Amino acid sequence: MELTPEEVRVLGCLMEKQVTTPEQYPLTLNSLRHACNQTSSRHPVLQLDDHTVETALTGLREKGLIRVVHSVHNRSTKYRHVADELLRLDGGQQAVLAVLLLRGAQTVGELRNRTDRMASFGALAEVEGVLDGLAGRDVPLVARLDRQPGQKDARYVQLLGPAADGGAPPEAAAETPAWAPAGGSPDAWAAERPARERPAEEPVRSLAEELAERVAALEARVAALEELLG
Repeated sequence: MELTPEEVRVLGCLMEKQVTTPEQYPLTLNSLRHACNQTSSRHPVLQLDDHTVETALTGLREKGLIRVVHSVHNRSTKYRHVADELLRLDGGQQAVLAVLLLRGAQTVGELRNRTDRMASFGALAEVEGVLDGLAGRDVPLVARLDRQPGQKDARYVQLLGPAADGGAPPEAAAETPAWAPAGGSPDAWAAERPARERPAEEPVRSLAEELAERVAALEARVAALEELLG
């Protein structure tokens, strides 16, 4: 199940603001739109309107990644994410994934610097450990891109939706929901969700077919980057 570019931005903002501005979280639609359209710590810089953000919120809610918060003390509807629960993320993993969602493919060093408001990584090895854990899941959440000519270090990209540069990420999370709850299978998770929120049934694919598609997608991605970089 793949997120749209707008859903990627909205989810990343909710994950970021939960940690960096907890006093303002959950977010109203207006606050969330401003977060999505920030000119700092975002790549690319977007100009989303309220309707586009609302559409993204609807999609994320249908996928079970956000919740609507109603309060008798505040007449404004607010929104919060539950990605940490569904994707089984600890604080460091949430920080790394949020920055990848908001800023596209990045090196380990860039991730360490850009997560400093969300998590404390004492060394690059700690960030590498988080990335290895996210990439090594049965359904990976991140992938490592090979180092390209002119680049000093390899970069990592999130696999929940399109990369921030406009390209599609490797098809590493193709058919199986990446947010099965801890200790449960995706099928069990789907059965627990309200019927209106359940995704349509998807065909069962063999492991060999899925691995072949992932390899082909990664090769295509690398080839496209090589062509882009000349």
